[in-house]
Amino acid sequence: MQSLNYQSKNKAEVNIMSEEIKNLEPKEVWENFYLLTQCPRPSNHEEKAREAVMNWAKERNFDAEIDETGNIIIRKAATPGMEDRMGCILQGHLDMVPQKNNDTVHDFEKDPIDAYVEGEWVTARGTTLGADNGMGVAAGMALLESTDIPHGPIEVLITATEETGMDGAENLKPGVLKGDILLNLDSETEGELYVGCAGGIDGNFTFNYKNVDVPAGVKACNVEIKGLKGGHSGMDIILGRGNSNKLLFRFIKKAYRELGARLVSVNGGSLRNAIPRESMATVVVPEANVEAFVALKEEFEAIFKSEFKAVEPDLEFKLEACDTPSQMIEEKVQLNLINAVLACPNGVMRMSDAMEGLVETSNNLAFVESKDGVITISCLLRSAVDSAKLALVEVMTSVFEMAQADTIDFTGEYPGWQPNMESPILKTMQETYNKMFGSVPEIKAIHAGLECGLLGHTYPNWDMISFGPTIQSPHSPDERVNIASVGKFWDFFKETLKNVPTK
Repeated sequence: MQSLNYQSKNKAEVNIMSEEIKNLEPKEVWENFYLLTQCPRPSNHEEKAREAVMNWAKERNFDAEIDETGNIIIRKAATPGMEDRMGCILQGHLDMVPQKNNDTVHDFEKDPIDAYVEGEWVTARGTTLGADNGMGVAAGMALLESTDIPHGPIEVLITATEETGMDGAENLKPGVLKGDILLNLDSETEGELYVGCAGGIDGNFTFNYKNVDVPAGVKACNVEIKGLKGGHSGMDIILGRGNSNKLLFRFIKKAYRELGARLVSVNGGSLRNAIPRESMATVVVPEANVEAFVALKEEFEAIFKSEFKAVEPDLEFKLEACDTPSQMIEEKVQLNLINAVLACPNGVMRMSDAMEGLVETSNNLAFVESKDGVITISCLLRSAVDSAKLALVEVMTSVFEMAQADTIDFTGEYPGWQPNMESPILKTMQETYNKMFGSVPEIKAIHAGLECGLLGHTYPNWDMISFGPTIQSPHSPDERVNIASVGKFWDFFKETLKNVPTK
């Protein structure tokens, strides 16, 4: 199906296009996913989605509650003959990452997601789809309302605000849930079972600045890096994609050093767990150096396209004249900022020794913004090894201390999840998958942060596995979910619950 311009369609047309996903199989999953697409649910703004899910539960007379953090808990008794099975917690998170292309008109706090079928995939027009983790939540809801699937005692846990700090998982109280097995429905490759994940910590840095007068005899322009793929800072960091903040400041440093370019403002990236796709700055350049400035932009555009031709084919470097502002960032802070951004570690720091092809430690230089006299830089550090994570904290502290940052703060630390290769539910799911599909699922750990680490800290008795359908490019407007994989995931999910071990 040809992609349409979101801005050219009215609300009725959007709803018609979105509703086509309700007719996909398995209908019981896709209908619930459609419900979620119609409810705005960016992190920290999940109220409408929470209300919709609770109304859905009450209409079906389920035992449902919302805890003080905003987590939804829905309980369902075992089906006849399955009362002796271990209790299962089916877990996903309610919120989604709100990312859109600059030319897409969309308010994530008000507008539904315009999802549509494109060949073998479901995607959205110009925005994230919310399959992360809407598909997992939809599957849990479908299981609850089923009448023909044997299962033991079920508790569905839908956590709040996972994407910006795992608040729901971190604040879940002990003793609230009674089950023994956690099935986390937030992985993104069908046919893989995840048994471990990285921990993480947020790095937050600020530079205070004074505005100084822009001198006479300068020209102003906006420079912008755009068209990058971005993506999930855990799942996609290994792909070597461009970081728009890093690229922009490479150019700005040379333009400052050789042509006297001065920074007026900067706005790059948006979310700590999304690789930045677009970064823009306003700069002023002496009139005598404008031609050289344009030539330097052309030179760097060619360099960037050459360096990233395999992974960023749509990279664009834009330069556009604009009105000359009256003020700009003071020079000392500009230089400290440039050096800090360029020196800050970014990307894969080390690969895992324990599992081939797995990233052990990484950093995502996610966000750079100047506003009201303060420049804010945000990063997300991840590692499967706590000591390596803390070592990276020290490296970044050194970088920003030398750059004379005004504040250096590390917050929101969460633990990793250590694999248990003797897990009973792992063995059950391996055998079940092999019987169903004639192949053994791959056992993996993930560099992204799953809530299993925090949940397992509160409920250390839980036997935990994470799995899900195939989702590509989460945390970016290219996010899409494979339709056939949803069917396989659902069938496997149902069969797993039939074969849960006895108490």
